[in-house]
Amino acid sequence: MMRKLMVAAVLGSVLASLGACNTVKGLGRDIQSVGQAGEKAIN
Repeated sequence: MMRKLMVAAVLGSVLASLGACNTVKGLGRDIQSVGQAGEKAIN
């Protein structure tokens, strides 16, 4: 249950981040941070 909640929170953050970034470099940073957050949520 908690894992599903974390995944939902990460996905929500992804969508918010994608809306906020306005450069390709910013998009790369957003994707990297989301990957790190997802990795932490899984472990």
